[in-house]
Amino acid sequence: MFNPEGVHHAVFKGIKLLHAIPGIGSLLRTFYRVSDPRLERTLFGLRFPNPVGLAAGFDKDAKLYQELSNFGFGFVEIGTLTPKPQPGNPKKRLFRLPEDQGLINRMGFNNEGVEAAVKRLKKNKGVLIGGNIGKNKNTPNEDAVSDYVQCFDALFNFVDYFVVNVSSPNTPNLRALQDKEPLTHLLQTLKNRNLAKSNPKPILLKIAPDLTDEQLLDIIEIITTVKIDGVIATNTTLDRKGLQSSNKSEMGGLSGKPVGRRSTEVIRFLHQKSKGAFPIIGVGGIHTPEDALEKLQAGASLIQLYTGFVYEGPGVVRKINKAILNQA
Repeated sequence: MFNPEGVHHAVFKGIKLLHAIPGIGSLLRTFYRVSDPRLERTLFGLRFPNPVGLAAGFDKDAKLYQELSNFGFGFVEIGTLTPKPQPGNPKKRLFRLPEDQGLINRMGFNNEGVEAAVKRLKKNKGVLIGGNIGKNKNTPNEDAVSDYVQCFDALFNFVDYFVVNVSSPNTPNLRALQDKEPLTHLLQTLKNRNLAKSNPKPILLKIAPDLTDEQLLDIIEIITTVKIDGVIATNTTLDRKGLQSSNKSEMGGLSGKPVGRRSTEVIRFLHQKSKGAFPIIGVGGIHTPEDALEKLQAGASLIQLYTGFVYEGPGVVRKINKAILNQA
């Protein structure tokens, strides 16, 4: 009945107001959080209280990570953040596909800039945070590395791990940075900068589901050569095969149920071909505990929700963690 982007902001305000009531955070944690040592995962030197995280894009500007963690997430990824604030693409830019249980977005890295997020992250009380970084729309690809470096430096003391986003379809030419040469240069630059720090942070790469097997083999080679810490598979897709919804032709990245199978294929391919050489965070089309277990069985060490959280509500986090325990 309502514009999806407007509803998103209204829900954010509602959750914020709800948490102004004393004791609500504690009540939500009691209801939604599943605490069990068997759910804990240790990856790239970090201890995750459970393997179910919130994917980037939901809390772009780090405005609600503390409150969202109360719904049972083991970690929250903020961003994608860019060095300078930018409005993103013109509205309307977010579309529900209810018949397909999907979303199409062409947001375009709308965010208030990395410094605004840093101010909020300084108030973090124990939430494990991933920082998803990108480039400004007006920054040409040949200068993109400096944008990623700026975000990396600004966020370094306030996030637990980094995600290099070169796979959004909504910033012109961004996906060209997934090509072997520019991607190797970008990741090596960030890796060198990271190693110069006294306490290096894990660096992960977020990839598109639309890569060919040959491109995925290149990704494996780059990761094992540069020795970054892992992969997030996958971002949204440009594929529209098999959709039923009337607005299926809207431009942008498709998420939710329709990308689930391809995301799992990419996870399985990367895990098998690399012989498990690096951790994979699986995201894409996770709406049920069965979807989550499928990703984990394909080779993911952790999983993230976005569209499934929108469609199924916060109870899905608890259900997934319970299902993982039942498999333990």
